[in-house]
Amino acid sequence: MGIDMSERLSIHTKIYPLSRIGVAMSTFPDYVAAVLPPVHLLAYSTLLGTELYQTFVMTKVSYQALPRSAFTTLQKRVFPIYFQSQSILLLIVAATFPPRGPLSVLAEKSDWIAFAVAGVTAGFNLVVFGPRTKDLMVERVHQGKYPQILSNSLIADGRQATRDGKAQLNGAISDDMKVLNRAFSRAHAMSIHLNLITIGATLWYGWRLASKLQL
Repeated sequence: MGIDMSERLSIHTKIYPLSRIGVAMSTFPDYVAAVLPPVHLLAYSTLLGTELYQTFVMTKVSYQALPRSAFTTLQKRVFPIYFQSQSILLLIVAATFPPRGPLSVLAEKSDWIAFAVAGVTAGFNLVVFGPRTKDLMVERVHQGKYPQILSNSLIADGRQATRDGKAQLNGAISDDMKVLNRAFSRAHAMSIHLNLITIGATLWYGWRLASKLQL
């Protein structure tokens, strides 16, 4: 026995009661729905490519090829842009989800969970652990930075040559530097793991997206 349109709409809104999703999807403009799929694929491919390149290629090559001070200068400028781009691209991917944008995301549990995980972890890196890691990275460099030229009188007097006079000239690590190292290690580890979780969620959604393609 067939089910008429009103009964189908009633069933749909009972399953997905968020703001009458079924009604909103039925009135979504067709010309917008036609544009969403190509924009969605371009945004997703850009997101995944950016994440993989920055995480597994650029960072590793820069660390191996650059002196520590140059590497620090590069990373403190690159990572804020990376985390901002990652968050913006995630929003674009969610907003262009075919065929009806965010309304379609809410209708697919496995998809919105992937977006939620990626959004939360990327957000933490954008506003918390990314800036914290960058500040601690710069602070460590300043704390352990020696002048290029040390006079004999400075060494003879036993004066400390780093900023705030906290690191010893004989190479010993001060207590303040140890505290900075521990704080940086914790923040950096959290940032790395959050980024990897974001990439994992992105790949999870990409797998589901690829399984829906009809070639």
